[in-house]
Amino acid sequence: MYKEFIFSNGLTLVYEKLPYVRSVSFGLWIGTGSRYETYEQNGISHFIEHMLFKGTETKTAKDIAMVIDNVGGQLNAFTGKECTCIYTKTLDEDLKTAVELISDMLFNSTFEPSSIETEKKVIAEEISMYEDYPEELVHDMLSEEVWSGNPLSYPILGSYKSVASITREKIIDYMKTFYVPENSVISVAGNFDEQYLLELVQKYFGGWKSNSFNEINADKPWFNRSMKVRRKETEQVHMCIGFPGIKHGEESLYSLLTLNNILGGGMSSRLFQKVREELGLAYSIYSYPTSYKDVGMFVIYAASSPGSYMDVVKHIQSELVSLTRDFLTEADVEKAKNQLKGNFIISLDSTSGRMNSMGKSQLMLGRVQTPEEVLECINRVSRDSINEIIENIFKSEQMGLSAIGDVDFDPDLLDKIGF
Repeated sequence: MYKEFIFSNGLTLVYEKLPYVRSVSFGLWIGTGSRYETYEQNGISHFIEHMLFKGTETKTAKDIAMVIDNVGGQLNAFTGKECTCIYTKTLDEDLKTAVELISDMLFNSTFEPSSIETEKKVIAEEISMYEDYPEELVHDMLSEEVWSGNPLSYPILGSYKSVASITREKIIDYMKTFYVPENSVISVAGNFDEQYLLELVQKYFGGWKSNSFNEINADKPWFNRSMKVRRKETEQVHMCIGFPGIKHGEESLYSLLTLNNILGGGMSSRLFQKVREELGLAYSIYSYPTSYKDVGMFVIYAASSPGSYMDVVKHIQSELVSLTRDFLTEADVEKAKNQLKGNFIISLDSTSGRMNSMGKSQLMLGRVQTPEEVLECINRVSRDSINEIIENIFKSEQMGLSAIGDVDFDPDLLDKIGF
């Protein structure tokens, strides 16, 4: 059972003691990402995440890595559109080492100008590498198109131009706004003494203050029906078809997750079985939902040979038509619900899985859903609730498409995927 504690500076700690394990996962979650950036500073959230590893007043970048390596632990971080997380996983006896290190990285990073210039080159290489992976790039292209005109469309890495303009002063100003205790959550799962954990967090994060914190809000984007394609020399055509989804925290999200398992969420899904296993038209085909604080998106991805991509599109269209015409059975729904419950329960077997689940939920929703609550939500999913999702989401007039490949794409392709 998780517990919550709010310190006097506004920092929230959520934690769950698991006395039957020997590890502990510690995560610092910050409520910022590419969605909260301006066009000119796009990529700065991700850049700061990198810079936190480049040296503090008492540690070099190598020293930071060695602190955790020396105890056989893990140290990593990631940046999303709405959050940034720095986390460790160590033996329970090394919890203090982890807390002290992340505190040092947060409060004492030097952001040396020479390191900033070096990291700009690293990020430029990361952007270039991303451009070479169309199976990844095509997803960002879809987001850029359907959320066009809103920061939710911005890529997490930023652009060559925006990253090149980052300075030490811009980093510090950005952190003063977003890296504040009221906009942060610490999430801990594993084996630890509860009182000792509270004392550690108070010691290393209790003095964290913000001069003046204003609630950070983002403009809700409008989903644009549009298409974005890129001619590129690739062996396969990579495509994404997107629809408006469900925002984070809505109970109907569980109906969408169940539907996802039926349509394209696994090897037994309809799209995988039909397009790959039966027809052999694509090696990779799947679907997934993404959710944000106020909006969501449902995406179908496929990769096929240039000669087969239109056949793949037609079969995706056919499966969507079958969904909208009520071809779901009770057996389909129960099987997908069991898959969802199994995947969720298995994810709780690791301390890092629990830490991630608690931290993100607390940051995004201001509360943590217990495993029992999640399972109850899944159990309440019904054929009717899924049909309601299908009716609201899968409409030809609210659809986006992105594609990359060495073909001449039909400019009216989006209009031809009607159902």
